[in-house]
Amino acid sequence: MRGVKKGIFGTIIFLALAVTLIFLFDFDYIFKGIRTTYLQGYTTAHIDDHVNFDTRTIEAGEPQPWPKHSDYNLAEIPQALQKKNKAAGTVAFLIIKNDSIWYENYAEDYGPHSLTNSFSMAKSVVAMLLGKAIFEGYITDLDQPVAHYFPQFDERLSLRHLASMSSGLNWDENYYNPFSMTVRAYLDDDIRELILDLEVVDQPGEEFEYLSGNSQLLAMVLEKATGQSISEYLSTGFWKPMGMENNALWQLDSEESGMEKAYCCIASNARDFARLGKLYKDHGKWNGRQLLDSAFIEASKRPQLEDYPHYGLGIWLEKVKGRDVFYFRGILGQYVIVLPQEEVIIVRLGHEGGKIPGDKEHPKDFYFYIEEVLKMLRKDD
Repeated sequence: MRGVKKGIFGTIIFLALAVTLIFLFDFDYIFKGIRTTYLQGYTTAHIDDHVNFDTRTIEAGEPQPWPKHSDYNLAEIPQALQKKNKAAGTVAFLIIKNDSIWYENYAEDYGPHSLTNSFSMAKSVVAMLLGKAIFEGYITDLDQPVAHYFPQFDERLSLRHLASMSSGLNWDENYYNPFSMTVRAYLDDDIRELILDLEVVDQPGEEFEYLSGNSQLLAMVLEKATGQSISEYLSTGFWKPMGMENNALWQLDSEESGMEKAYCCIASNARDFARLGKLYKDHGKWNGRQLLDSAFIEASKRPQLEDYPHYGLGIWLEKVKGRDVFYFRGILGQYVIVLPQEEVIIVRLGHEGGKIPGDKEHPKDFYFYIEEVLKMLRKDD
């Protein structure tokens, strides 16, 4: 009995010490992480977690619904795709063909207007906002130094380096270490403070390194340059003129700071996300109106580093079965995949996926979804 009491007492002492150290070293955001994941039955961030955070609304305007294809939902779904979608918890699977909804399917309690977290697809959106700010004259060009907006940064660091993931910043990109910068940015209440402590430690523009801090710093530049929050700028620049069917939500670090978690966390739906792919497919033009400079679009779909052909300006690039493909992606297998030669856009949203083999640059399921959709298209021809 005495041993049990000593064990309980020791556990209490250990927990008290751990809590003290967490507060002493300013890691109290970890409690928020426990509350928004483990106490809700999750082990990490999840597609519905926007309800746990402060958000800012990305307002839509007059809806422009997608037309439905004459063969809407008539395609035969390959068994392998059905099995994969069920196993990975796919909640939305959408195929746009020739600018019409050719196929769509929703699972669980999700539907065409359900909002789910896009995770790192937001990085592509931030790069898109950079293109808009250049197009509208708020920013001079891609090669403008970050130091023009935040003088503490090395003059060598440009906006291009942030958008192309070649900044050389000392950001710690780790999703599972609770003390990493990425986890802290997701849970803490002042992202700006974290970002402004960063330093350039490697020569910018020389090496690809995927860092969430790049997109966050780029969003802070956009705030300064435009005088608007990035949610407001996204609303006026794209959500309204593109006829999005629903308002979207962008997670904030806190209501007090009011900074969007720009490297992640736009909650929207498959139909509206698909419009972003269409805008890039159509060289920045929407219903006859040029929303983005076509030259910026082409630069976005072109590798920015000679020795890294897989990334442009916020956009992932790959050749699949002889086809040039570009896409947005999020950590749990959120995708907007564009096959320009086929006039096809694939959107997949769900609970699991996006795992990248250690020696590869793209997730296995990215290739799988393309191959299965191509099978569907061949059967339709």
